[in-house]
Amino acid sequence: MKFFYPMAVAIFVFVQACAFAADTYPTRPVRLIVPYAPGGSSDITARAVGQKLAELLGQSFVIDSRPGAASIIGTEIAAHAPADGQTLIISDPAFTINFIAYAKPSYAIADFKPVSLLATTPHMLLAHPSFAHSLKELLAMPKAQTSKFAMGTTGQGPYMIYEWLRSKTGITFNEVPYKGGGPALIDAMANQIPLVFTPVAGGAPYLKSGRLKGVGITTAVRHPLVADVPTFRESGVPDFVVSHWFGILAPAGTPQNVVTKLNAAVRTALTAPEVRDRFTTLALDVTPSSEDEFRSLIDRELKRWKEVMTQTDVRIEQ
Repeated sequence: MKFFYPMAVAIFVFVQACAFAADTYPTRPVRLIVPYAPGGSSDITARAVGQKLAELLGQSFVIDSRPGAASIIGTEIAAHAPADGQTLIISDPAFTINFIAYAKPSYAIADFKPVSLLATTPHMLLAHPSFAHSLKELLAMPKAQTSKFAMGTTGQGPYMIYEWLRSKTGITFNEVPYKGGGPALIDAMANQIPLVFTPVAGGAPYLKSGRLKGVGITTAVRHPLVADVPTFRESGVPDFVVSHWFGILAPAGTPQNVVTKLNAAVRTALTAPEVRDRFTTLALDVTPSSEDEFRSLIDRELKRWKEVMTQTDVRIEQ
């Protein structure tokens, strides 16, 4: 028994420390990394949820925009942050796409612990109001003509969806990658680029104001918030239905009690009328989840995008 006593004491101390960490968490402002430029859908989602989490947990949630390399820069920062719950990251499909797209990914899925999903939103092809072509017209045009149209993509998610569309229809645009939705949407409104592929959450305000117009949306039926925008399905692309998700991840090794506390706070935040109303105006569907449900979604996303990359033969050098 004497041999096991020190180990038992160590385990007891560790368990008590974890419980204390959860009771006192957070002890200072929480850094919430957004791996994109300000103004895009991830940034909007982070700010809406972060403000409510600050009220619930008694510490501010500081939005830290770290754009670059299709969200990889911000993701690497989060992967190497202390695993104490004081640094979190808003992730989206690029988290899984980058991991399987690069021959030598700079982070592992196992570097992170899922906290909760936040929301999902469709993707939309938007255009400057002066752009005269409908989606049906674009799909009927020869490649040589459509390839002259510059189309901004606001991350790996929109880029892979464009590649999926190209593989299904043969349509080709002059794809212009951006570090986030904000810069791409600004250029589209200024008519620097005629088209932009982005999650609806980022583009909806500009669509409502008339500064951009909708060309196509990736829902099965028209979305009530943007009912004038035709679906890709009704424009001649069957089975082209896909959503963009947003969720919170913590560095691996974050105490489970802290993750559980965060998950509960996120669920409560997502029930707040002001958060739900804000999400609704942006075509964000509130999607709280358990940690396991979020982990299952990540597994499904890995499978989906691996299949798309095989179909499109997309390769990214690193």
